[in-house]
Amino acid sequence: MAPLRLVIFDCDGVMFDSKDANRIYYNQLLEKFGHPLMDEQEEDYVHSHNVLDSVNYIFRKYPREIEEVNQYRISVDYTPFLKFMVIEPDLKEFLGMLKPKFYTAISTNRSNTMPSVMKMHDLESYFDLVVTSLDVEQPKPHTEGLVKILNHFQLSASEAVYIGDSMVDREHTAGVNMRLISFKNPDLPAEYHVNSFLDIPQLPIFDGLVS
Repeated sequence: MAPLRLVIFDCDGVMFDSKDANRIYYNQLLEKFGHPLMDEQEEDYVHSHNVLDSVNYIFRKYPREIEEVNQYRISVDYTPFLKFMVIEPDLKEFLGMLKPKFYTAISTNRSNTMPSVMKMHDLESYFDLVVTSLDVEQPKPHTEGLVKILNHFQLSASEAVYIGDSMVDREHTAGVNMRLISFKNPDLPAEYHVNSFLDIPQLPIFDGLVS
């Protein structure tokens, strides 16, 4: 196996606990159009899928409204929802360990909200590349985002690892045969499982990260 050179992060559920933010945001859309709030299955879905798929899913019983919902959604300022995104407490410490020994990137199903999230938490300087659902034709779980990242750094999948928390992430990495670190999800099929970012430097693929 080639030495590790690139660490790729998911955003929601990994860098941030964003379930409250997603729940409040999508429930607001349902309320606006006079529909019941999401159930548990719908909350799980919007946590890991891109915004277009999420709107289609939670409004699947009201297909004639979807176009209007998306027009309204585009007009909504996401900024008030950012305060409900809780950054992982040891994320920046871990990123500080990675730089400059490794390249760092993000592959996320977030869209135009990602720049605001990065700026609000002062994360721009920690990442070499950010790929959102707007940067690809086919968002996660499709492999396009990972291929884009690997091509950017001119690396192979064997030189990278992805940190994710859902089956969408497992499918995302499996398509390019990339190793997955499951973050706070012991039931997710993955090469490695951790409960915090500070568990990651102890993994064998990070040999020598902590001296």
